[in-house]
Amino acid sequence: MTDDELITMLEVKDKYALEELEKKYGAYCKSIAMNILRSREDADECLNDTYLSVWNSIPPAQPDDLRMYVAGITRNSAISLWRKKHAGKRSSGHIELLLEELSDAAASEDHFEKLEDTLALKDAFNGFLEDLKPEQRRIFLKRYWYMQTVKEIAQQLDLSESKVKVTLHRTRNKLKKLLEREGLL
Repeated sequence: MTDDELITMLEVKDKYALEELEKKYGAYCKSIAMNILRSREDADECLNDTYLSVWNSIPPAQPDDLRMYVAGITRNSAISLWRKKHAGKRSSGHIELLLEELSDAAASEDHFEKLEDTLALKDAFNGFLEDLKPEQRRIFLKRYWYMQTVKEIAQQLDLSESKVKVTLHRTRNKLKKLLEREGLL
């Protein structure tokens, strides 16, 4: 089934739309949720939230890329669920580690949250990703979009963990310099 057919089913609220969505993107979305939540039960809860959000948002939304639309909703749902489950807790989980790694590239969490929706930041970040070499871009996205561990990235890309760490460090530094140059820090 094509994405256009699936979107049409969602628009007319066809009762089989979510079943088809799950068939087509369920495994992909579950891997995103698992990378963030690290719990099968929480990932399942996240997927239920994702499907409900997709159902409620189409229409009026008409995504150009259904796969990325659903992935974005999954990622945001997983992060929200993670935050809810860890509110008030002091833990050194992988989400805190990711935020700490990126903290040098953003002045503060509040500052970054205020800027993240601006067109300037989106354009700068998209340009940044386009300028990266393919391997750098894959490593960066696997770490900060899909929230995979360094070990998982190294195994998937057949690289040493050291190479992944160095690449991430250098890429974060490039991002910081870009944001400073663009006046976004």
